[in-house]
Amino acid sequence: MLGFLVRLLPFWIREPLIILVGTVFGVRILSMALVDGEGWVPAVIGTVFLLGAALRVRVVVHALRARRRPAPATEAESAPVAPAPAPAPVTPAPVTPAARRPVEKKPNAFAQASFAIGLFAVIGGALWIEGKLPEDGTAATGASRPAACRLDEDEKLPSAYRSTPEAVTGADLCRALNRTELPELLGTPDERSVYASGTDNTAPLTDRKVAQPEARVEFETYTVELSATYDKLTVAQYAKLTTYGDGRDTRKLTVLGRPALLTSDHMMKIQFDLGSGEGASGPVEQGPLARTLTVAFDGKDRGGSWDLTVWSESGLLPDDSALVGIAEAVLPRITRGARDQG
Repeated sequence: MLGFLVRLLPFWIREPLIILVGTVFGVRILSMALVDGEGWVPAVIGTVFLLGAALRVRVVVHALRARRRPAPATEAESAPVAPAPAPAPVTPAPVTPAARRPVEKKPNAFAQASFAIGLFAVIGGALWIEGKLPEDGTAATGASRPAACRLDEDEKLPSAYRSTPEAVTGADLCRALNRTELPELLGTPDERSVYASGTDNTAPLTDRKVAQPEARVEFETYTVELSATYDKLTVAQYAKLTTYGDGRDTRKLTVLGRPALLTSDHMMKIQFDLGSGEGASGPVEQGPLARTLTVAFDGKDRGGSWDLTVWSESGLLPDDSALVGIAEAVLPRITRGARDQG
């Protein structure tokens, strides 16, 4: 469809536009291959775009030369004309002056090419300005736009969510967690999220009967996860369970007027060999240390909780005050979306 619309454009608009688009895309894709190290496939694609643009330039040059070159005289025009015998004198008849036809102006090739380049520049400028506008339409504050949440809209909710009317989904958690102020709360205001997702999971060892939605937002420094568990376990009971471990990094506190608990544990690390030869499959290993803030659903601690977990591959962790600040900013904003209310 796009190719058909392009063919409908006049020659002096279509060709400069194709040259400009091919050059821009070719240079950009080549820079991805040579500067960003994306591999040889983008290099080949960028080269093809530039070759196509070069061929179009050749076509335009030939067309310009053909327009400037005078048309060759025909054989009838170049042959000598023999003098005709003088005709007998005839009384001239009155001649009615013929109406003058307006001279048809030929299209200006330079003007058409300039118009096409200017039109493309206006469209590119509009797209660039749109990309710079803040997501909520307000004045720019310097905060970077977060990565869009990746969701599986076609996936059917597990039955545990239908039997728990108050349960939120992974999309609801990701929408609340993936905010522009999250890097500042983590103490890394110059970073932006590089990945965000929401999943509608169920709690392990519950035969898929307990809803446990999760959301994850990844940065260069930290990874943040937010989950909700709709079981009967209270924060007070969970605090007693932690006493059977070393309990050295466990701390009780109150967040948003609700019982809360700070704990530390190591993540699990699993390696898979996908045939690339860069890694090897092996048993589950101990991953980096993670810090988790567990907050009860309500002030009476009647069961169920939010879990906010932060970790980094380097092993560094933010202060506990950062987790509390994130919980106070995110938890009140969790709302059920239209998908779950329907």
